[in-house]
Amino acid sequence: MSAPSAPSAPLPFSALFIGPLFTREALTAPRRVQHFAVRVLAVAALLGLTLTAWQVIVGSGSLEGPGELSRFGAVAFRLVTPLALTVAVLFSALLSAAAVSQEKSRGTLILLLLTDLRNHELVLGRLLASLLSVLVAMIAVTPYYLMLTLFGGIDLRQVLGAVAVTAAGSFAAGSLGSTLALWREKTFQALALTAAVLFLWIAMGEAIAAGVFGRELVGSSAAQVAAIVSPWQALQAALTPRFGEAPPIAGAIATVTPDWAAGAAFSVGLGLLLNVLAIALVRVWNPSREARPMGGPQTATQSTEAEAPSSPSADADAVVRRARGQSAEVHRVAGQRREVWDNPVLWREVRTWAYGKKVLAVKAAYFVIFCLAAAAVARTADAESTLSAVEGVHPLTMAIAPVAVLSLVLVNALAVTSLTGERDAKSLDLLLASELTAPELILGKLGGALWNTREMILLPLGLCGYLVYAGATTGWESLLLAIGFTVLTGFAGVLGLHCGIIYASSRKAIAVSVGTLLFLFLGVSTCMRVMLALSGSFEYQLPPFLGAVFGGGVALYAALAWRNPSTAMGIACLLAPLATFYAIVSFLDAKPSLAAIATVLTFGFGTAAMLVPALSELDVASGSGSRDG
Repeated sequence: MSAPSAPSAPLPFSALFIGPLFTREALTAPRRVQHFAVRVLAVAALLGLTLTAWQVIVGSGSLEGPGELSRFGAVAFRLVTPLALTVAVLFSALLSAAAVSQEKSRGTLILLLLTDLRNHELVLGRLLASLLSVLVAMIAVTPYYLMLTLFGGIDLRQVLGAVAVTAAGSFAAGSLGSTLALWREKTFQALALTAAVLFLWIAMGEAIAAGVFGRELVGSSAAQVAAIVSPWQALQAALTPRFGEAPPIAGAIATVTPDWAAGAAFSVGLGLLLNVLAIALVRVWNPSREARPMGGPQTATQSTEAEAPSSPSADADAVVRRARGQSAEVHRVAGQRREVWDNPVLWREVRTWAYGKKVLAVKAAYFVIFCLAAAAVARTADAESTLSAVEGVHPLTMAIAPVAVLSLVLVNALAVTSLTGERDAKSLDLLLASELTAPELILGKLGGALWNTREMILLPLGLCGYLVYAGATTGWESLLLAIGFTVLTGFAGVLGLHCGIIYASSRKAIAVSVGTLLFLFLGVSTCMRVMLALSGSFEYQLPPFLGAVFGGGVALYAALAWRNPSTAMGIACLLAPLATFYAIVSFLDAKPSLAAIATVLTFGFGTAAMLVPALSELDVASGSGSRDG
């Protein structure tokens, strides 16, 4: 008689509702060093900004009495919380979209659909698993916010509002990235649409707050409606001080500010609505028509006849024929042939729908965003004489910079996904085993990325020409601006390929690649905001800022050059933050020539430092190398 089986342990709540995907991630994440490094770096970055602000105030001798100490606490809190919100929202959307896209690229999402996982376990489990690193960083940052209340000038209601708005905005952004990634087949489509929708979300909130749609909407003021729609405006409402005696913790929770509370509730509701949509349609969207076999299995180098007219065998045959000096042709349909270029990788990227026809939706979304930015530029240029700078930044710069940064992010995202998609589909090893040389593969992927994002490059350059026509800038200034943007575009594309080469994980490659661009623009801009907000004495501001720049350079070296160290990459990583700061300061100081020189020299050198080794000997993270003739 067999012994009775031991009763199984009760499953935790996460396994019962969220599912095994999140449970597995929660159990295995603490085994990785990066799980702990994220929270340490998050607190260290905010602490570094606070210490920089402290050094500026104390060094300039302006800290006198409890009143000045309270002013410092309030200013420091207003500096670190918007940065934390922006980073949390952007990385929540980025990581969730990349995680789902990686499952689809590797074909594991179809396997998950074949299991007995329920839809909500699949959608919510994958979403919360990808947001785990952001969640632990927020938990680590909250005690730091509470520590700032010791300076005075901040009460518990403001801390509660900042944490709630950040958490709600991160949940909504992560839900957006997850839903779009489940809907779209290609990784670039998911990332680009996520970035575009986030941009429109931010622009909508700022436009409402500026009174573009009127000073009153649906019976409320424009500021109140903006606080509901946009997490950034809700954070500003949460940071608004409320005078009077600070209540205890229970009272702070009970007497929340209606504006930011409504904004947090709107973000949570938006996230829930997106998740309900994804749960209902996840098995309708997947597997998509692009992933369904049509006469045989498909890989990243094979699409349907409507998408890419070449198959893996045709591509391999074209590579062999080109290497032997013979004319290479592929069949699109029976009886039709297409001539393949000398570089078959570039031919496929340019002459076929390598990233799917749905990439047209990405371009349409970008065109809408560009039209909004162009309208803002035209309005600013016409009213230039009546507009004043905001925090030292000219309104014309505030209208141009966002769309330029969005273009760079999209170019970078397409470049990195062009390699990570091949690796996830196991087709990169086939390309490396062929007679393709490293220059053919790298230049083909880079040229394809620039060609498929040509609208995102040419439209900002056209905007530079409009500035001359409107009389807002001179022809020389617009030319320098166009040259600087062109160099940054090349840097963004090569940076994406570099991260795709050195990182075997698609999520890590995308996070490091896009995160580097965000650091160079967002991080340096935040440090400049510290300098503009706290003191007008530059000699006291420069030493702590140089320390922050040096720390950022070391972080860049650890992310981009630690696996393949080189002197050139070390110099490029250390100079990039300083050059970005110098270029921005020179541009704001009406010295475009110096800004263009700093941009061209530094980022041109960084592009060469990443591109030359890849062209000479390609060595991807999987350990395989190309066969250079």
